[in-house]
Amino acid sequence: VVVDDADTVEICGALKNIVACGAGFVDGLGLGDNTKAAVIRLGLMEMVKFVDEFFPGSKLGTFFESCGVADLITTCYGGRNRRISEAFVRTGKTILELEKEMLNGQKLQGPFTAGEVNVMLKSKAMENRFPLFTAVHKICIGQISPDKFLDCIKSHPEHIPKGAPQYANNPIPWKPSISFLQGALKWMRKLRY
Repeated sequence: VVVDDADTVEICGALKNIVACGAGFVDGLGLGDNTKAAVIRLGLMEMVKFVDEFFPGSKLGTFFESCGVADLITTCYGGRNRRISEAFVRTGKTILELEKEMLNGQKLQGPFTAGEVNVMLKSKAMENRFPLFTAVHKICIGQISPDKFLDCIKSHPEHIPKGAPQYANNPIPWKPSISFLQGALKWMRKLRY
C-alpha cells in the first residue's frame, strides 16, 4: 500500500520515538505489560491530536498504515529509544552515557524530538493537553524523575469521559424516580432469564 500523506508519515516516524521513551520508562520501572499498553494507547492518542493541531489536512487513516500504529508498537517493544529509556531508569546513568555505551555511534531521537515538540506545545500553551509528551521531555532533561511518569499521565485528558466536565462540580441534573428504578430493575431481571 502506498501512502500519499508523506508529511504524516514523517511526523509519525518522529513522534513514535517519544512514546517509545515512555514505554522504556515503564519497562525500567517494572510496571508491566498492561501499563505499557496504556502508555502506547495514550501516546497514539497524543500523536493523532498533535498532528491534527499542528498539521491540519493530515489524514487520520495514515495512522492505521504500517508507518503509524504498527511502527509505534514495534518501536515501543524493541526500538533503541525504549531500550535506552529502560536502562536510564535502571542504571541511573545519563541518556548521553547510555547512547555512547549502547548505540555504537547511532543517535537517540526520542529525547531530541520530545524537546522540539515541547517548544511547539509551549508556543500554544498546550503542554497540559499532551501530558505524555511533556512528561517524557521533562524526564529526559532531568526536570522530573522517571518514577513520577505515571503521576504525570494519570489525569490524562483521554481518561476524562466525554461530557464529564459539565458535571465535574455539579450533581447530575436529574434524580431518578422510584418508578424509574423499579422499571430498570424489572428490565434487568428479564435479561438474566
